[in-house]
Amino acid sequence: MPSEVTEGLEETESLSYEELEEDGSVSPSDLSELLKEGTKESHDQAENTQFVKDFLKGKIKRELFKLGTVALFFTYSALEEEMERNKDHPAFMPLYFPLELHRKEALEKDLEYFYGEGWQGKIQCSEAAQRYVDRIHHIGQHEPELLVAHAYTRYMGDLSGGQVLKKVAQRALKLPSTGEGVQFYVFENISNPQQFKQFYRARLNALDLDKGTKERIVEEANKAFEFNMQVFDELDKIGALLTEEVQDGGLRLHDGQGDLRKCPYYAAKLAGSSEGTGCPYHLALALLKQPPVQLALAACLAVAAGVAAWYVM
Repeated sequence: MPSEVTEGLEETESLSYEELEEDGSVSPSDLSELLKEGTKESHDQAENTQFVKDFLKGKIKRELFKLGTVALFFTYSALEEEMERNKDHPAFMPLYFPLELHRKEALEKDLEYFYGEGWQGKIQCSEAAQRYVDRIHHIGQHEPELLVAHAYTRYMGDLSGGQVLKKVAQRALKLPSTGEGVQFYVFENISNPQQFKQFYRARLNALDLDKGTKERIVEEANKAFEFNMQVFDELDKIGALLTEEVQDGGLRLHDGQGDLRKCPYYAAKLAGSSEGTGCPYHLALALLKQPPVQLALAACLAVAAGVAAWYVM
């Protein structure tokens, strides 16, 4: 990187992000504008996936949210590993902000909240997330300039719509207002997200890239959206198999009637509790519906009736 560019970066680092303003003279050839316009269709498609639409309506099941957090963990682990590997690459160094942007540590906190101690052994990377991870590792090792596309797509989205999703998740899943379970959306070292995004776009535009490389970055950003949509579709398919009933040993713990929230044992199951065997009342009802249990009960009643008759005689 030319020394004058390096000096410029050092000067901006000494300022607070609140003092940094985006240059109003944005050119259509600037990378930030190319990315904005070039990914508009992909962005709209991602926002209109069933998973995102349901999420925004607050229709998100706790188990599905947990799996989404797992996918994010593997994605950001790969992205930040490759960013660390390429932090001195001239095509990426100006966008390296581990203190402000990196999400892996926050996701670890969320996973510990949802899965408890030893959460590392309770999760696995899904097929869709693995394809995303593999792509990130490939470009990090062979085409590091394209990391710009993935960093832009993920972090700028997290600083924008991600803040809305945080509030929706807290309300829909009744998560603590203190932030447990949604640390992923909390950027403690960015006091003003809007100004930081302006600063980040200015850094994008300052990258010394030729037209062909910019076009490849835009193309890669669209691929990043595709990978995200594949993860959304995968979660949709999993969500279709998740019902409001919790299965335990093949027995149905709720008969589909009444307010589930009035059964604290059942609510604990929905909240991911690994203890207990379900609501005693609903479990008893479920057992009574099993033919073998009904036969055994009938036999017991017959014996009881015979004994009662013997005493009456």
